[in-house]
Amino acid sequence: MPRHLNNARILMYSHDTFGLGHLRRCRTIAHSLVENYRGVQVLIISGATIAGAFDYRARVDFVKIPSVIKLHNGDYTSMDQHIDLAETLKMRHSSIRHTAESFEPDIFIVDKEPLGLRGEVEDTLVYLKTKGTRLVLGLRDVMDAPHLLKAEWERHDTLRKIGQLYDDVWVYGPPEFHDPLEGLDAPASVRKKMHFVGFLQRKVTSGAVPETDADEDYLLVTTGGGGDGADLVRDVIAAYQADPALTYKTVIVLGPYMPAEQRAVFTEACKDDPRLEVIEFDNRMEDRIAGAKAVIAMGGYNTYCEILSFDKPALIVPRTQPREEQLIRATRGAELGLVDMLSADDSADATKFAAAIKALWKRDPPSVTAPGLQMEGLPHIGEIVEGWMKNKGRHLAIAQG
Repeated sequence: MPRHLNNARILMYSHDTFGLGHLRRCRTIAHSLVENYRGVQVLIISGATIAGAFDYRARVDFVKIPSVIKLHNGDYTSMDQHIDLAETLKMRHSSIRHTAESFEPDIFIVDKEPLGLRGEVEDTLVYLKTKGTRLVLGLRDVMDAPHLLKAEWERHDTLRKIGQLYDDVWVYGPPEFHDPLEGLDAPASVRKKMHFVGFLQRKVTSGAVPETDADEDYLLVTTGGGGDGADLVRDVIAAYQADPALTYKTVIVLGPYMPAEQRAVFTEACKDDPRLEVIEFDNRMEDRIAGAKAVIAMGGYNTYCEILSFDKPALIVPRTQPREEQLIRATRGAELGLVDMLSADDSADATKFAAAIKALWKRDPPSVTAPGLQMEGLPHIGEIVEGWMKNKGRHLAIAQG
């Protein structure tokens, strides 16, 4: 039975300049909180262009701020080419601050970017701190290669500001998997606030596995948002074209951010091959992965959690640019026996990739190859939030009494 938290307001920030990882992680946490606690309201600030394409539970809503897109070279540009980037950033900053002032949250959870895109959240953090809002930074299990993250954060004095502004730092993974601040000289003021809550478990969203063109077992290929997934899709198609012995039904999800011309090329390449089914986007990827026999992916955080949640054999082909996050996660997962990994160079070799796909089809699930893993992030987050809100209620009652 859901427990009651009296009028708990939780604001979440998801900068969303590339892919869907940040919004999907926020949405997962938000849904878990409202499902388990009556009286909780969650509002997500998102820059995702397709934030409205997802379903949201009652008492979860989102505020769409102007979209900024991260290019492959690391630069940013406005989604609307007629609006200057500086003007777009100014509108985002204003919208974030105004939303915080109007919503008056008890808790503010910032996903991954401690100060927001180009520092757009720092002012709001300072303001909310004066209002007694609990400020939480949520970090995925792997951020980036230490030398890259260190250089980025030193430019903005990020570690000092985390220690100064935030009350808590949640790491969305277990401590034995990876430390996201590994290799950084994180001060004690930051380390003492870190809480490894665990991976965020997923579940099917509809109670039914989505239909494919055939009823047999299928292999799922997912590129996440798809903006950088063309190489993986190209290599999967090439492996099937090179090896007629690959007879497994395969569903390829291109992703909403894959450029239209690439989507058209891949759709055309697969249209006469009954083994390959191509879809552009599915807003219920949990159901797709739950219904698959095995998964081929690039290994972003959300897909990784879904693979482990639904106990699916997986082959990870990580990208290494502009961040090494996927490579680090895949390497660690392979070391622990949770997944298999194939380098981008080997996936480009159709013969090697075909052999890896055949091995994947016969692979045991993670529960067999690496037993004992627990997906406990969402229950831990719920317990933490419940403790804060009950403690706040006691303090308020004492003050009023």
